[in-house]
Amino acid sequence: MEKYLSLPISKNELLELNAGDMVYITGIIYTARDAAHKRMSEEIKNGRSLPFDVNGNIIYYMGPSPAREGRPIGSAGPTTASRMDKYSPQLLDMGLVGMIGKGKRSGEVIASIVKNGAVYFAAIGGAGALLSKSIFKSEVVAYEDLGTEAIRKLEVEKFPAIVVIDSKGNNLYENNTQIQK
Repeated sequence: MEKYLSLPISKNELLELNAGDMVYITGIIYTARDAAHKRMSEEIKNGRSLPFDVNGNIIYYMGPSPAREGRPIGSAGPTTASRMDKYSPQLLDMGLVGMIGKGKRSGEVIASIVKNGAVYFAAIGGAGALLSKSIFKSEVVAYEDLGTEAIRKLEVEKFPAIVVIDSKGNNLYENNTQIQK
């Protein structure tokens, strides 16, 4: 089913999402890839606060290309989510409600998604230029020294994604679920 999500999103709204749903996300999301996740993990381990509150937020696994003139960001395609699997359960336990990436997730991440009532979305790989058209503002909020892997705050409007793993553990990659328009 086609759904429109406005962030922040409530746990009840997350429970209504099903694997295979096509969603359009509007609001603020954050980007973080491997290096940023590693640094966030170190911050937590050392008792320091994270550069943004993960509680109630969504992280998009994306490293942008340079912005073209007149645009806030360049190509903004998803990266492989499994590279963040070792960090995801801890962030989900801290209140992260969603992740956007591409590819399968580990059993541990899936269990943590269910435990925390979260959702894993997939963005369409290879369509970074198209996805960037849904991004209206981009600013680096942490770890600028990481370049394209810095944490960014994105303002998105009707950002297209597919619910791959819903809060009940239904998994589009594993089940015979169809994408619902």
